[in-house]
Amino acid sequence: MNNKINLNRKKLFEKQCKQNHLRITPQRSVIFQSLTDSPDHPTADMIYQQVKKQFPNISFDTVNRTLITFAEIGLVNLVEGYGESRRFEPNLNQHHHFRCIKCHKIIDFQDDDLNSIKIPENIKSKFKILNQRVVLEGLCDQCCLKN
Repeated sequence: MNNKINLNRKKLFEKQCKQNHLRITPQRSVIFQSLTDSPDHPTADMIYQQVKKQFPNISFDTVNRTLITFAEIGLVNLVEGYGESRRFEPNLNQHHHFRCIKCHKIIDFQDDDLNSIKIPENIKSKFKILNQRVVLEGLCDQCCLKN
């Protein structure tokens, strides 16, 4: 990841923490950095495995609660779990997901047409829509090769 993106994410991290009266601790910084460095949509356990290399005494619960707090204050998004472990991602830009039903990989993609799907009136009148994301499911290219 380039330095400009890292700098922007660091500024966002500091801003969101300050606005939400959340101390910027070394542990929180490393948890956020580990998430933003991840090339995919990691679980809390994946982040925990990375973070405990620097903080061997950190607990899984601390990492998990921190990630949930990051989601609550808008630093990261929770990704659809579908009965699996909750997954997290730092990509806050509007995008959509392809989810492989075999290996459970989640792949981000952009599509302007999907960004502007018309929301049915009966949904708009009942609920406050905060995010709009389309999830496509199937077999990824790797799993297609294995079949």
